[in-house]
Amino acid sequence: MKFLLRYLPFVAAMALVVVASNVLVQFPLDVDLGGLSLADVLTWGAFTYPFAFLVTDLANRRYGPAVARRVVFVGFMAAVACSIVSPPLLYKLGLIEFDTAAARLVRIACASGAAFLTAQLLDVAVFNRLRRQSWWRAPIFGTLAGSVLDTLVFFSVAFAPAFAFLGPNEPFALEQAPLMGVFSADVVRWVSWAAGDFTVKLAIAVFALIPYRLMILRWSRPLTA
Repeated sequence: MKFLLRYLPFVAAMALVVVASNVLVQFPLDVDLGGLSLADVLTWGAFTYPFAFLVTDLANRRYGPAVARRVVFVGFMAAVACSIVSPPLLYKLGLIEFDTAAARLVRIACASGAAFLTAQLLDVAVFNRLRRQSWWRAPIFGTLAGSVLDTLVFFSVAFAPAFAFLGPNEPFALEQAPLMGVFSADVVRWVSWAAGDFTVKLAIAVFALIPYRLMILRWSRPLTA
């Protein structure tokens, strides 16, 4: 029982990150950066979701890969459930303008669940392989490997025509537009969304080293009366 209570904070943190990200992903980042309209390539969820890797890495560092995987499975269930529940709920509350067809919700849920599970488990494996090296190697390389896989799996399954057997395509995502909204090369919109999302993941992977380091230093201090 005491052991369950010890890693309950990691489970709660993972659930919070996943739920928040599935809500915030519905809202574009309405900011202009030079000639780039970030609303065309990013949502607010891009800034919260990468912290799931931080939660996984801290659980792995504290209690090992077995507990980290349990935390991941909780996040996986939350990711699938929230992908189905969040858009209709936000639409009914009047917080978003467009309703999502049930078939698209199923496809997004498949994409979200598959991306989360494979990416987080890869993070656990890479982290565990590097855990005895310099303190920063395991979290940064685990997160980077997981981020690459997460981005590829989610955006491909959610938007690429090859996965239409999971649900209908999103026509807007398949329209041609300048890469990231600023480059001369035209690509389908979901490729720019993936590129923007991955860029944020990289930035947060570096930033997350700060709270990671602070937490492991705190754990290494002897307890005082």
